[in-house]
Amino acid sequence: MAKQSPFARKQTIRRVLHYLKGHTFPLILSLLLAVVTVTLTLYVPVLVGKAIDCIESEGNVDFSAITRILLTVGISVGVTSLAQWVMSILHNKIAYHVVRDIRNQAITRIEHLPLAYLDAKPTGDTVSRMISDVDQFADGLLMGFTQLFTGVLTILGTLFFMLSIHPGITLVVLFMTPLSLFVAAFITKRTYSLFQAQASLRAEQTALINETVTNQRIVQAFGHEKQTLSDFDDVNDRLADTACRATFFSSLTNPCTRFVNALVYAAVGMTGAIAAVNGRISVGELSCFLSYANQYTKPFNEISGVLTELQNALACADRMFELIDTPAEIPDAENAAVLSEAKGDVSFDDISFSYVPERPLIEHCSIDIHSGQRVAIVGPTGCGKTTLINLIMRFYDVSGGAIRIDGEDIRDVTRHSLRGNIGMVLQETWLRRATVRDNIRMGMPDATDEQVIAAAKAAHADSFIRRLPQGYDTVISDKNGALSQGQRQLLCIARLMLCLPPMLILDEATSSIDTRTELKIQSAFQEMMRGRTSFIVAHRLSTIREADVILVMRGGKIIEQGDHASLLAADGFYAQLYRSQFAGNG
Repeated sequence: MAKQSPFARKQTIRRVLHYLKGHTFPLILSLLLAVVTVTLTLYVPVLVGKAIDCIESEGNVDFSAITRILLTVGISVGVTSLAQWVMSILHNKIAYHVVRDIRNQAITRIEHLPLAYLDAKPTGDTVSRMISDVDQFADGLLMGFTQLFTGVLTILGTLFFMLSIHPGITLVVLFMTPLSLFVAAFITKRTYSLFQAQASLRAEQTALINETVTNQRIVQAFGHEKQTLSDFDDVNDRLADTACRATFFSSLTNPCTRFVNALVYAAVGMTGAIAAVNGRISVGELSCFLSYANQYTKPFNEISGVLTELQNALACADRMFELIDTPAEIPDAENAAVLSEAKGDVSFDDISFSYVPERPLIEHCSIDIHSGQRVAIVGPTGCGKTTLINLIMRFYDVSGGAIRIDGEDIRDVTRHSLRGNIGMVLQETWLRRATVRDNIRMGMPDATDEQVIAAAKAAHADSFIRRLPQGYDTVISDKNGALSQGQRQLLCIARLMLCLPPMLILDEATSSIDTRTELKIQSAFQEMMRGRTSFIVAHRLSTIREADVILVMRGGKIIEQGDHASLLAADGFYAQLYRSQFAGNG
């Protein structure tokens, strides 16, 4: 992973601070409580020093003064504890509200990302950014709130109290301060890039696990277990190596800063003892100074640890912001029209498209399709059949030319209205976790139960639905094994039968259905397609004989066009495809 520049890191910090703008009052209150906490914490050693000075010699102890001092110490400690408790509540509230805002912004962006991004990025990587990276960011932010505020205030407050007691000994402490700063800077510089690489590798591992678990049947079916384990071992080893190095450098924080603390404490002890022997400070003030020396160096421990965690948090935040900053799908034009009820005239006007600029797929393709025509699209795998469908639906935009429906460039109409006029049944099924009834009426939420049942009957799904445990009220999803692939596809067909939009797209719509049911479905499709512009993508050429127009694609281009009989008579590429499927039949 490329190392992030200091400027980019500052930009990340500015963006994090931007999320805190909406929490100004809790931040100010937290800062005031931090001041109270630090002030009272630093005041206690002064009180303890005064109590020690009240013990002048054996038999000469001012017990009344000591009692008052101890009572004040108790009140100070009680108030400090209460302030720290309220601070903890405020910090948690701020941190988790910021995380909530970031996740909301991220999920909103995901909803508007173009398919090109989703196709290029593994799902596990996106999931890792949304969950693991945001959790790591929250932990770092929470630690920063909890310890960074109080740490800085403790250092400043300690210096003030020490200067008020003895400026000379304070200078000894200040002289050794750069050593603590050097140690902290040395560690944090080396941890950021390592934590950034760790976050990236964690996402890669999550993506691999997600892909493996989701497709475990395929892994086992193809005997790919050893290769999958090998791939996992590789990313796991790389993650372990990076994590160990990151942990090694971050774990240097505690012993290094403790060593510096011991040096400062020893220096203060020596100079303070000399000053006490010479009568420049009292024994109580020496005790107070030693306590301050310890408290002064302790925040450097905490701040060094916080800075290490903040490096991890910023690395995770940077990955999160990268997702949020990904350009969204091109929005509808400001004056985009609403396609109310399409007639179904479709024209491809010299369109060109490629997923990758250096590898053209569709070039200068022109077709005119009239309302009500049944258009079949055939050709070998990778020729651009499904791409053509994706362009009609505006899942992708053409890079050249225009696709027009009823004379309107589809880029000049809203996506919602365009897709509302087109019904799709694909080889892949789209079911959500809901009842069978709700899945069927997904595209028509206000449909009555009678309409849902009629659509299920038209799709020949009613019989198996009634055999389910709760019939139409059975809760299903696309992942559980309650339904076979064919049954899931029948539900998707029933969904289309219910809506009956003016244009249809059937992409291998009956690929998972048995032959007997397919014949019935094909009959229902013929009735449904009457008067509707329909695009049929099929590998089995027997299913498209009745199409009005057959488009034969090869290498992204329409190489032949006509009906079944004329294409066979032309004895071209379509005829070769047809004969290859029916070589043994007559």
